[in-house]
Amino acid sequence: MVAVLRLHLHLHFHHFRGAPIDYVGLAAGAVASWIAGVGPGEPLLIAAALFAAKHKLDLTEVVLVAWAGANVGGIIGWIVGLKAGRALVTAPGPFRHARLRVLARGEKIFERRALIAVILTPSWLAGIHRVRWPVYLPANALSAAIWAVGIGVGAFLIGPPVEDLFDDVGTVGLAVLAAAIAAGGVVEIVRRRSRAD
Repeated sequence: MVAVLRLHLHLHFHHFRGAPIDYVGLAAGAVASWIAGVGPGEPLLIAAALFAAKHKLDLTEVVLVAWAGANVGGIIGWIVGLKAGRALVTAPGPFRHARLRVLARGEKIFERRALIAVILTPSWLAGIHRVRWPVYLPANALSAAIWAVGIGVGAFLIGPPVEDLFDDVGTVGLAVLAAAIAAGGVVEIVRRRSRAD
């Protein structure tokens, strides 16, 4: 209890580097992405990591906020899958027999390799396949950590050199590159047409 109180006080008095709205937006994007399986979480995490590389945000805070948002979104998605997803998949209607066969195959995979399946699939699938909470919660936390650290630190390290390259090349360089690619495409089309004749 004392540790939880200390953590709450630390977070309450902690001043994030950068605008708080940046962290709120990142958390909301991560939650939305992990509920649905797709969404704005990844691009927001990349953008936040690039801002951290420019010392406008703190990388540790970016990764922790992204992890927390992804973790919460994963839990919400899992609950949605448990409560509504399975009923939707098994409901009468078109392709019901095919849906039931796919569900049976998925259950075998989730039974044998629950950790890997949770890491590699959207959260609602784990709910549909009734992954129990003692298995799901740690696997979801691990999956969220891999996502937040991998993309956050990767964008922090790789993003600035790529951004500098585009700054150095500039608009004219990009236009020349686009023209060269288009010219190559035209040459290939003409060559294929001449072979066909």
